[in-house]
Amino acid sequence: MPDETGGAPTRYPLSMRLLHWLRAILIIGMIWSGWFMTGLPDEATAKFAVFYPNHKQFGVLVWLLALVHLGLRYQYRRHLPHPPVGLRPWERVLSHVVHRAIMVLTLLTPLLGYAMSASFTQSDGVPFFGMGQVPELLPKNDKAFALFDTLHGWSAYTLAALVVLHVAGALKHRLHDRGGDTDVLARMV
Repeated sequence: MPDETGGAPTRYPLSMRLLHWLRAILIIGMIWSGWFMTGLPDEATAKFAVFYPNHKQFGVLVWLLALVHLGLRYQYRRHLPHPPVGLRPWERVLSHVVHRAIMVLTLLTPLLGYAMSASFTQSDGVPFFGMGQVPELLPKNDKAFALFDTLHGWSAYTLAALVVLHVAGALKHRLHDRGGDTDVLARMV
């Protein structure tokens, strides 16, 4: 939505704002559930009956929503708010890098999780909300599984760190720069 003077938009379109908050909730939930479920003992019934299947299907959902986000971003590319003029050069670069890295990791982390599950010889597949199993396109190979497991973990922890940095930046601009053009939280609410 353009500002009152007809200049650059001051907020993201509603569909992008809603998607941003939905993805934020899902990603934080996925990071928490991944951390929690891997800490459960294998004897805990909920580990393999509840946590793993739900982690997998919500991972597929996060990946699909990342694709929707890219589509909306492309559709609205001429109608998105510009970076605030008041940002210091290093803040502008950091913001750009963090946003792009979050986007890449919301695509990559679920794919690595899928590769993990698909290559594991004892996998029970990747369910998707009652619509059956996502086809397993990789050969069963426990060495590949170990690699994907490591990469999935590292990408998830990196994504968690970037989310913390993103939230810290938004709060810094909200609390320290309140009212200035770098107070970007209003763009997403």
